[in-house]
Amino acid sequence: MSSTRNPASSTPHSPGAPFPERLDVSGVTSEGAAWLASAGPYPRSTLALWSERPGAPVVLPCGSTFDVVSAPALFGRRMLDRLWDDGPGSGPVAAYRGRMLLFAAPGTAQRLPSLMEWEEWGSGASAGRAAGEREAAGRGGHVGRCREVPPLLCHGMGDAVTVPALNAGGGPDDVRPDSRWLVAPDTRQPWLPGPEILLWAAVRAARAVASTAVRISIFPPADQDAKVYDVSRRR
Repeated sequence: MSSTRNPASSTPHSPGAPFPERLDVSGVTSEGAAWLASAGPYPRSTLALWSERPGAPVVLPCGSTFDVVSAPALFGRRMLDRLWDDGPGSGPVAAYRGRMLLFAAPGTAQRLPSLMEWEEWGSGASAGRAAGEREAAGRGGHVGRCREVPPLLCHGMGDAVTVPALNAGGGPDDVRPDSRWLVAPDTRQPWLPGPEILLWAAVRAARAVASTAVRISIFPPADQDAKVYDVSRRR
């Protein structure tokens, strides 16, 4: 996967912006590593560990430097596509053990569930309308929109997440095929989406799934890792 390094990636991108030079972003830059390490209480120790073992994943606390919204891998990929194809881009994004980790602005973990409930896309709204949806499905009717957004796990103050290795080319004991960066941090002040933007991406992804007809093909699916996210398009 390749992308473009953006010196001013503390702001989102403008859709339709030109694509300058491309380079691999599967690994984290030194400035990106410093930003990640700043989330923990002992950043120097974290950086020292990564210096010795760049292929080692590390557990970092959320809530101060960043929050993390964790989505099922496929739905998270669709959210990411919406962010880059139609929206402002994304902050750092990683895949880890079947989940997509979208790094977000601090406070997102607390605000996003409330927004989803208010807009009737949350788990509570889904549970409240479950009986009506089952009845509609039994009559061959349309199943309510709340079921189209899978549960999103929001990690904020008091939580911690395991981030993938800085370098996908680490030692054989460290590398995990299901743990990698899709949009790696490359600056000390990366732009991070807030709850409103992630809600928008989730709704757009859900609506795209609902409106897509089932297609049968004799060809194998395209390589999901081939997707290119152009970091230069972040504002």
